[in-house]
Amino acid sequence: MDIDSYLLSHIDPEPEHLYRLWRATNVELLNGRMASGHLQGRLLKMLVQMIHPRRILEVGTFSGYSALCMAEGLADDDCRVYTFEVDDELEDFTRHWLSTSPMGHRVQFIIGDAIIEAPRLGITFDMMFIDGDKRHYVEAYEALLPLLQPGGFLLADNTLWNGHVADAAYDRDQQTLGIRRFNDLVAADQRVEKVILPLRDGLTLIRKK
Repeated sequence: MDIDSYLLSHIDPEPEHLYRLWRATNVELLNGRMASGHLQGRLLKMLVQMIHPRRILEVGTFSGYSALCMAEGLADDDCRVYTFEVDDELEDFTRHWLSTSPMGHRVQFIIGDAIIEAPRLGITFDMMFIDGDKRHYVEAYEALLPLLQPGGFLLADNTLWNGHVADAAYDRDQQTLGIRRFNDLVAADQRVEKVILPLRDGLTLIRKK
C-alpha cells in the first residue's frame, strides 16, 4: 500500500455525493486533478469546524468540490460559502452538482472575478480559500485581505506547485512565478501570521492579525 492509499484509509470516508462529483469531474472536465479531492476536502471541512466562520469567500470554484466540503463544516444553514469562478463554461456542470448536493443550499455560486465582484457584496468574511489563477494570487491577496475580519483565516492552495517554486528550471513559467511572488509577499507581510503545510501541492494557512 502506498502512502496516499494509507492516508485515505485512515481518515474519515469521502461522502458518496462528493465521490460521485470527483468521478464526474475527472471524466467530464479537463484538468480534473484541480478538484481538492478526498484528503484535502476532509481537511477543509475540519478547518471550517475549527474556525467557526459565518461567511467564507472562495476564489476558484472549478467543479464545486472544495466549496461543498467547506459548506459541510459550517455551523448551520444561516452560514454561507460565497464562491467565485471566472470560467463561465463551467457554470452548467458546477451549478448542477451544487444544486443536487445535500450542502449546496449553503453555497452561493457566482460567475465572475472575485477581485472585482467580492468587494461589491458589501460584506466581510471570517475565512477565505484562494485556489484560482496562480498568476494572480498576489492581486487576489491584496484585493481581498481587507475583506477578511481581524483574526480570520485565509487559505491559499498550490503554494508549493509540485516543487516548482524551488526549481530553477521553472524560472520562466508564469504560474510558478506567480506563486513565488505570492509566497514572498506573504512571508514578509507583518499584517499576518503564516505557515505552509506540505499537503498535496502545498497549502498555506494565513491568519490576519
